[in-house]
Amino acid sequence: MSLAAQIDGLDWCGARESLYEDGYACLPGIVSEDNCRRIASLYEDPEARFRSHIQMARYNFGRGEYKYFGYPLPDIVDRLRASFYPHLATIANEWAELLGSAERWPTSLQQLLEICHQANQPRPTPLLLKYTAGDYNCLHQDLYGEIHFPLQVIIQLSPSESYEGGELVLVEQRPRMQSRPVVLRLEQGSAVVVPVRERPVRGARGWRRNQMRHGVSKVLSGNRQTLGLIFHDAA
Repeated sequence: MSLAAQIDGLDWCGARESLYEDGYACLPGIVSEDNCRRIASLYEDPEARFRSHIQMARYNFGRGEYKYFGYPLPDIVDRLRASFYPHLATIANEWAELLGSAERWPTSLQQLLEICHQANQPRPTPLLLKYTAGDYNCLHQDLYGEIHFPLQVIIQLSPSESYEGGELVLVEQRPRMQSRPVVLRLEQGSAVVVPVRERPVRGARGWRRNQMRHGVSKVLSGNRQTLGLIFHDAA
């Protein structure tokens, strides 16, 4: 089965409900073990096309490192990004309507990228992240410019038994209440959909925007690699 067909066949109704209920949606078994190794190996591949290499400590982002792919993206990364997008665009447009926003997202990734490039956001944002013992990622939002698609996907590339610690951490700010933390540990090849900036939550006076951030707890031992699929391009 192709990646596109596999992603099309996911339980998107369940994912939608989970995003409303919990603020995230876990999608198991998206990428095979072989493809996880293949994607992870790109990090050290001199032939791979990266536009930027970030050492997190240098910018007080945490500890660890990541690399942004340049265009053209590796085929498997490009197919994953394009295949996820239409399903997420449906949810994103529903969210915009609930929150009273006039913004509507196009049905194809290519259309979104054209909008980004016209707005002077031409740089690709998919990235590979690499953590070793002692590394972590501070809470953040992946905005990159005025145009920011409201959902992103994180795919776990490393086997869960190959490292300790390094959980994905989500924090939701709730008006007039304490923030809500969520800690997730994904299996190899699984993905999670998370908000880039905010999500709609029903309140006593209608729908409101709850801000969300994500990060990674300290890796205690081993090595952890993930693929981040952000759909808008960067300024």
